Amino acid sequence: MKALKKVVIDDILSTINDSPFLIVIDYAGMKVAQFQELRKRLAATGAKLQVAKNTFVKQAANSADYPSELAGHLNGQTAIVTGAAEVCASAKVLKTYGKEINKLAIRCGVLDGAFLEDAKVIALADLPSMDVLRSQLLGVFSSPAQKLVTVLNEPGSALARVLQAKADQG
Repeated sequence: MKALKKVVIDDILSTINDSPFLIVIDYAGMKVAQFQELRKRLAATGAKLQVAKNTFVKQAANSADYPSELAGHLNGQTAIVTGAAEVCASAKVLKTYGKEINKLAIRCGVLDGAFLEDAKVIALADLPSMDVLRSQLLGVFSSPAQKLVTVLNEPGSALARVLQAKADQG
């Protein structure tokens, strides 16, 4: 039996080491169909939902040098969400689906080794997607260049307007 426990703990450790984030959720009261729907939605964001005994997750988290605050949130019916993609998309799925079924609660998270209270995980869910952030950043970068081009073109445009006005008069 100890060998089986070690295999399970090593699997959890491997999963959390391969992921830049870990989100702990409480799934008490969820039906199997709801659980399957949540797994499907998370899979679309590149995340994985895993249920394991709290003691196994604690041991794996300790081995991964995760913050000690995490252990206090590992009680009751707990599942962990990990993934290789962006944490914001996974947090958004959890928040949205939790509101839909009223049975899912985000307990806490760990992002790049830093502990996050539930409010901070929910704040991540409220951030725009990575594509939207990239387009906003591109807009910020292109704005000064666009203004520079406008300023550089202005003397030529002014001369053209003067010449056109002169041609229209005579």
